[in-house]
Amino acid sequence: MAGSRRGVRFWLVVAGAVLVTLLVTSAAIWTDDIVKALLDPKVPFGKDRQAPAPDYAQRGAWVLLPDPNAPPQPVDVFFIHPTSYPASFTSYSGGRHWNGPIDDHAAMVALADVMLPNYAAPFDAVGDVYAPRYRQASLYTKSTLWDDAIEARQFAYGDIQSAFDSYLARYNRGRPFILVGVEQGGDLGARLLAEAIAPNPSLRGRLVAAYLIDTVVPADAFGPGAPVPACGRRDQGGCLVAYAGVRQGDFTGVQRLLGRAMVWGTQDQLQPLGARRPLCVNPLLGSTSEELAPERLNLGAAAATGLEWGVRPGFMVRQVSAQCQGGVLRVSRPRSALLRPSGDWIERAREPAYNLFWADLEADSQARLAAWQQAHPASPPAPARQSNSS
Repeated sequence: MAGSRRGVRFWLVVAGAVLVTLLVTSAAIWTDDIVKALLDPKVPFGKDRQAPAPDYAQRGAWVLLPDPNAPPQPVDVFFIHPTSYPASFTSYSGGRHWNGPIDDHAAMVALADVMLPNYAAPFDAVGDVYAPRYRQASLYTKSTLWDDAIEARQFAYGDIQSAFDSYLARYNRGRPFILVGVEQGGDLGARLLAEAIAPNPSLRGRLVAAYLIDTVVPADAFGPGAPVPACGRRDQGGCLVAYAGVRQGDFTGVQRLLGRAMVWGTQDQLQPLGARRPLCVNPLLGSTSEELAPERLNLGAAAATGLEWGVRPGFMVRQVSAQCQGGVLRVSRPRSALLRPSGDWIERAREPAYNLFWADLEADSQARLAAWQQAHPASPPAPARQSNSS
């Protein structure tokens, strides 16, 4: 009889543990769904009131401009930042829009504290960074393929086009430059590269390299004969480094990435990637090779969040291996817990507060600048910068 009661208690404990596990799992899933539902602007894109367009003749329309009194570096960097709107769920209570205003305070803080030190700063050692603010598509647009979300992402390109035109007219003055875009910024950078840079012999000739980080672009658009080809080796300039990473072994993540990937079509419209193969240039190898790049090649990951501009982070070396497979960069689990996703849906959906390839991107850009300079020995010295408006 006592044994029977112990057996009943055992199964009650097991059933209780299973129930708790189911409740915790369901709560996590439902919480994400609830957050995404609350972030839905709930108005059609065409009826959403857009914030005023940025005036790129004004300093406030740029999140980064170099000091006009400092000696110029040999190359410019035009940096298109990743999504920072909304910065958090609590900060989103002031307004829900398909595209965020450039003066949203919480988004500005997230941009300065998280995005710039982790994703723009690796290029600070190679050139002067110009980073425009723009009416970015909301993070919610990443969670749906509705027409409204696609229209919001297409709308953001208008600001980037205006910012690049202003940069060329006011600041560039014929200097060589590097294009960098991350996540949403990479999507917009891909269109800028295709429409403004690649068809223009003068701009294409001054392009040191382009980096589209955490961005899906079709490999067939950047073959060896393309105006801007994929980078086939590290000592190559005038080429494109692009990759979108997924944790090694996360097959669901690969399906999600490719299933939601949108690329620019011939009519300036975003369309599904479909059966096209994505481009993958391994940041540890600097090439499209599909060989495994072991951890020893990882020059340094960094969790640079909160660092002031110009302060170099401490590097965590040999953290990950990486391999291009099927056009997707498969990245091993980082050794340090500081380099793993955490937080709520918003924090996990946007670019993480660390960069696994911080030092690798810095070294890669320096190598490509050296290759470009060797191929263009008659290039004039960098002229003095034009001062910007206050």
